[in-house]
Amino acid sequence: MLIRSREELDALKVRYQKSFKSQYKQILICGGTGCVAGGSLNIYARLKELIEESGLDVSVSLEDEPHEAVGIKKSGCHGFCEMGPLLRIEPAGVLYIKVKVEDCEEIVEQSIIKDGVVERLLYKDSEGNSYNKQEDIPFYKQQTRVALEHCGHINAESINEYIAMGGYQAVAKALFDMTSESIVDEISDSYLRGRGGGGFPTGKKWAQVLRQTEETKYVVCNGDEGDPGAFMDRSMMEGDPHRMIEGMIIAGIATKAHYGYIYVRAEYPLAVHRLETAIEQARSLGLLGCNILGSGFSFALKISQGAGAFVCGEGSALTASIEGNRGMPRVKPPRTVEKGLFEKPTVLNNVETFCNVPSIILKGADWYKTYGLEKNYGTKAFALTGNVMNTGLIEVPMGTTLRKVIYDIGGGVKGGEFKAVQIGGPSGGCLVLNAENDHLDMPLDFDSLKKVGAMIGSGGLVVMNDKSCMVEVARFFMNFTQNESCGKCVPCREGTKRMLELLTDIVEGRGTLEHLDLLEELAETISATALCGLGKTAASPVVSTIKYFRDEYIAHVVDKKCPAGQCKALMTLKIIPELCKGCTKCARLCPVSAISGEVKKLHSIDTKKCIKCGACKDSCGFKAIIEE
Repeated sequence: MLIRSREELDALKVRYQKSFKSQYKQILICGGTGCVAGGSLNIYARLKELIEESGLDVSVSLEDEPHEAVGIKKSGCHGFCEMGPLLRIEPAGVLYIKVKVEDCEEIVEQSIIKDGVVERLLYKDSEGNSYNKQEDIPFYKQQTRVALEHCGHINAESINEYIAMGGYQAVAKALFDMTSESIVDEISDSYLRGRGGGGFPTGKKWAQVLRQTEETKYVVCNGDEGDPGAFMDRSMMEGDPHRMIEGMIIAGIATKAHYGYIYVRAEYPLAVHRLETAIEQARSLGLLGCNILGSGFSFALKISQGAGAFVCGEGSALTASIEGNRGMPRVKPPRTVEKGLFEKPTVLNNVETFCNVPSIILKGADWYKTYGLEKNYGTKAFALTGNVMNTGLIEVPMGTTLRKVIYDIGGGVKGGEFKAVQIGGPSGGCLVLNAENDHLDMPLDFDSLKKVGAMIGSGGLVVMNDKSCMVEVARFFMNFTQNESCGKCVPCREGTKRMLELLTDIVEGRGTLEHLDLLEELAETISATALCGLGKTAASPVVSTIKYFRDEYIAHVVDKKCPAGQCKALMTLKIIPELCKGCTKCARLCPVSAISGEVKKLHSIDTKKCIKCGACKDSCGFKAIIEE
C-alpha cells in the first residue's frame, strides 16, 4: 500500500488511532537492549501465550479493523534501566519493575483479566511508598520528554503506531505548507543546537547547505555513539526510529538534499535491525523514496555500519568511513557543509538533534523555546550511570541543575557521598563538590559548562562517590582515548601515549612532581596542535581532574598514598595488634611468604615482600588486617 497524498496520510492516522484506542488494554514490554539482556523477550513470548490461552483476543498490529483486543507489543527503552525488565500496562499507566517470566501468570490474572495490580512488582521508594502509575514515580515525574516522547509508549517496530501518534505529519507540513527557506528559518528561530556535543546551531548549518549550488547534497545522521557510559542515541534508534527518519527527511526538504545515510556502529545490532525495519516500512508506504506523498520530492535513505572506532564520531572521519575509506579526520576548511560526503555539501547531525525536528516543525519554534534557557532552548537526554541509585535514560529541560538530576531523578548517590560527575565522556571534564567549588547547582547547558572547562558532549553522566580515585579516572579516560586515537597526527598519537605513561606511573607509585608539570605541558600542547576536535579535547579529563583534585595528585606523588584507597600499588596492608589472634591463617595463605609470626602471637607483614594481593585481608576472620 502506498500513501499517495497528505489526505491519505491523514485518513490512515484516523484509522490507526481508532484501532489503537480499541485495544482496551495494552501491554508494553521494554524491548531496549538492557531489558532484552534481562530476558524481556521471554516475558513477551510467555505473556502472549498466556493471553491466547485465556481466550482473549490478542492484537499485535493496527492493520485489522478496530476491535476489542489486548495489545501486546515490544516498546523501546522505558529509561528506568536500573529496574528492568520493565512492563507497562495501558490505559492505567501501571509500571511493573524487575519482571520475571514466572510473574507473567499473575500479571495476566490480576491486571489483564481483572483490573487489579500486582503490588510486589510496583516501584517502592526508600520510605516504602508504592507507585501505581509510571508518571508518578519521581524518576519520571521530574523529566520532560520531547525527543524521547514515544520511547516506551509505542511498538518500536510499528510504523502504524507511529502514524497513529501523528508520525510523518511534520513531513507533510514541511512538503505542502512550508518552503525550504521557511523550514530553515523555523529551526533557526528555535535555536536548536547540535545534541552531539558541540552545540552548533542546527539552523545555521542547514542554511549553509541550502546556499550551496551543488545539485547533489546529503543528509547524514551520526549514530556512532562511542563515549563510555553513553546510550542515548542507541535508545532513540531502538525505541523510536521513525522519529529520527522523519527528522532526516525534513532536513532533506529544507536543504534540497535527496540522499541520506545513517551511520551507526555495528555493536548496536538491535538499533540496526529496527532502523532497517523502519526504513523498509517507510519505503513500502511511500514515505521514503520517490515522490513522497505525491509532492514530487524524493529522498533515499541507507544505513552504513561502522566498526566501532571512536574517531568516526568526528564528522570528516565519519564521512570517510561511509565512503569506504579509513576513518580518519582531515584538515578543515573546507567544512562538511561545503564538501562532506563524496565531496558534496552535507548536513551532519546526531540522532537526538533529528529527533527534535518533527516537534519543532509541528508545534513551532516559540513552543520549543518554552523549555530551557536563552540560547540553550529545548531539552537534553542524558545517560545517568555510575554511583547513583537510579541509573537510566533521562530527558530534562536544558539548564536543569546537576543536583536535580542526581538527587531528585537519580535518587541520590550510592555507596558514599557525592564527589564528582564526569560529563561529556573522554572529551569532557568534571563537575565537582569540594571546598573551593560547588557545581551541583550549576545549570547543565552548553555555555555554563564551557565556563568551567566541561562540556555536555553526547550526554553521558558518570556519577562518582567519595571512594573514587580521580587520578585513576583520568587514567581510564586517557587509556580509552589513546587506544582510540586514529594515529594521523603526532600530538594525539604520541602525546596521549606519553600522558597515559605518566598517569600510569602516578597510580603505580612511580610518580613525581615533575610528572604533574609534564602532564599539564602535554595537555596544553595537544589541545593547541591536534588535528581534529577529538584530539584537541583528549586531555580534558586530565586537565579537569588536576584543576579540581590537585591534592589527590600530590598525595599520589609525594605521600605515595591514594586518598580514596583505590590504587593497589599505593596500598599498604597493616595488622592491627589488638585484633590479631596469631591463628597463622594469613601467613599460610600469603603467596610470597611476606607474613611471619608464631602461633597465638602477633604477626607482622614485610612490606618489601608484600605484593598487595589482599589474600590475607580477605581471609582474616578477625578483621585484623586493614588497608592504609
